[in-house]
Amino acid sequence: MLDAIHWDSELIRRYDQAGPRYTSYPTALQFHPGIGAFDLLHALRDSRKAQRPLSLYVHVPFCANICYYCACNKVITKDRGRAHAYLQALAQEMTLVGRHLDERQRVEQLHLGGGTPTFLSHDELRLLMNQLHQHFTLLDDDSGDYGIEIDPREADWPTMGLLRELGFNRVSIGVQDLDPAVQRAINRLQSLEETRAIVEAARTLQFRSVSIDLIYGLPLQTPEHFARTVEAVIDLQPDRLSLFNYAHLPERFMPQRRIDCGELPSAGKKLAMLHNSIEQLNAAGYRYIGMDHFALPDDELASAQEDGSLQRNFQGYTTHGHCDVIGLGVSAISQIGDLFCQNNSDLGAYQQNLSSGQLSIQRGLQCTADDRVRRAVIQQLICHFQLDFAMIEQAFGIDFRDCFADIWPQLQQMAKDGLLVLSDRSIDVRPSGRLLVRSLCMLFDHYLNQHSRQRFSRVI
Repeated sequence: MLDAIHWDSELIRRYDQAGPRYTSYPTALQFHPGIGAFDLLHALRDSRKAQRPLSLYVHVPFCANICYYCACNKVITKDRGRAHAYLQALAQEMTLVGRHLDERQRVEQLHLGGGTPTFLSHDELRLLMNQLHQHFTLLDDDSGDYGIEIDPREADWPTMGLLRELGFNRVSIGVQDLDPAVQRAINRLQSLEETRAIVEAARTLQFRSVSIDLIYGLPLQTPEHFARTVEAVIDLQPDRLSLFNYAHLPERFMPQRRIDCGELPSAGKKLAMLHNSIEQLNAAGYRYIGMDHFALPDDELASAQEDGSLQRNFQGYTTHGHCDVIGLGVSAISQIGDLFCQNNSDLGAYQQNLSSGQLSIQRGLQCTADDRVRRAVIQQLICHFQLDFAMIEQAFGIDFRDCFADIWPQLQQMAKDGLLVLSDRSIDVRPSGRLLVRSLCMLFDHYLNQHSRQRFSRVI
């Protein structure tokens, strides 16, 4: 079992910098318009020949209300009728993609994200799932990991019952903060009672897993009040808990311009919130998985980290990294073999392309041999906090020291600073360095430079 993480203020001061979250390598910042529908169909053919299992992601972009902190691809509207044309486009996309797959390729993982998936009516959710069943081989024995993101303000017991009936067995619940002053500042009023009702429904209806998302660094947050939010969430006993650092980037995300910069907590207060939260979660028995994620010791993510099978993809930490990921919907990203491709991020363009019978691929990337090596290195470090050079050398036919000679002095400096233990054959991230593993991974990122770092959030 991995040792608990150790808080080291000096290391955090030295290595807290902006950088990718590495849900992929190369990151989406490297995607370019030279990838199109032909590339996707060619990759799907290879996936079919190899009979690789699938992970489906379906993006539902609609939200009835705007949350000022949000950086997701979304459409704010009170008009529920807008979902009709979108579901038609999704159905066409499923037809175009599904015809290039084999029915023996089972969907081991399914996730509905947004936006707010429960913006859809009950009838529309049934229709969407029926369409997925028509074009893909979904499991009907509850053995798959089928999850959906829930806004407690947009769901109730009947909704949860419907979702369970439709095959969902995991829910991810957005909370962010329970302090009413903070909620007003981010335009997301949501009571503890609303959240508790959804958690209780999930438990009663035997959902396999409940995950809750929190954000630190929001306007008007204080270490004392945020500790109360964390305590209240721990009392709900979610199986997984995510603790995200709010990145204020109003030049990129227009809704964030409504946040008063003067109300944002200082860097010192943000650190205190994170430190306190880690201590609270450790005391409650949660394991640090990595990259802001915590889980109970009997959760599948914790078990996968123990046995070395944990992986990471666009859906975050996963036990299904061996699956090809097919993204459906506006802005959705697919990862099929060595191909990444992303759908158009503009809703009108996405729907227009599909109404014309064409896939709406906007950009992507085909991994090189060098990308594959670096992806494996980053994946191992970010999931397991250690790297055996021989494993990489055998898998890719390289000499690790020769391949990464240019960053060896920086690795030695990290070892000297106490972030990791470096030998001729391995890297082991120390408990005091695990919060900063992104900074280590950034050394192996061939594409990262000072300009591109400005596009990412800070490590802490």
